Amino acid sequence: MKIYDWPTGPYPARVRIALAEKNLQSRVHFVRINLWKGEHKKAEFLAKNYSGTLPVLELDDGTFIAECTAITEYIDALHGTPILTGRTPREKGEIHMMNKRAELELLDPISVYFHHATPGLGPEVEVYQNSEWGLRQRDKALSGMHYFDTVLRAQPFVAGKEFSMADITVIGGLIFAALVKLPVPEECEALKAWYQRMQQRPSVKNQ
Repeated sequence: MKIYDWPTGPYPARVRIALAEKNLQSRVHFVRINLWKGEHKKAEFLAKNYSGTLPVLELDDGTFIAECTAITEYIDALHGTPILTGRTPREKGEIHMMNKRAELELLDPISVYFHHATPGLGPEVEVYQNSEWGLRQRDKALSGMHYFDTVLRAQPFVAGKEFSMADITVIGGLIFAALVKLPVPEECEALKAWYQRMQQRPSVKNQ
């Protein structure tokens, strides 16, 4: 298998963490796509992923799977018992719900803030920017941090009692927040304590 990747990208980090949790890194060849040079927007890469985003998984038969959730689903089902996406219908439902909330309320808004209200990837890549929209999404991400702080005051992990894909997505959001210098509010003590714990997991340490 190949994964088209960029080492400091928060979205690719989600898949790298999932691979490490499943101990499957040795089965993957990583191919670097330089985001700063806009290689993900070139025709050669768009033929692999219409959306022009990373990461992308290429299977040995030439099939391409894009989107972090889809790749994580594949990885989790590939070998052994699923540990990231749920085993029972209830677990699956709760994990997918919280994973989607992590994308909508935290990770994706930070991405919009980065691409619209900061220099982003530079003028050759950021062909259109709307600063007002970016700043609104920054504020949405901060609200999302408060939401997940509330969640983590009541339970040890984002989707309940066990580490899951939803935790990985929030981790990706906080990796991105650090890259764009958007600090977690001081009052979000549970979120900050949870993130400190997550950073001690072997799968997260090297991201």
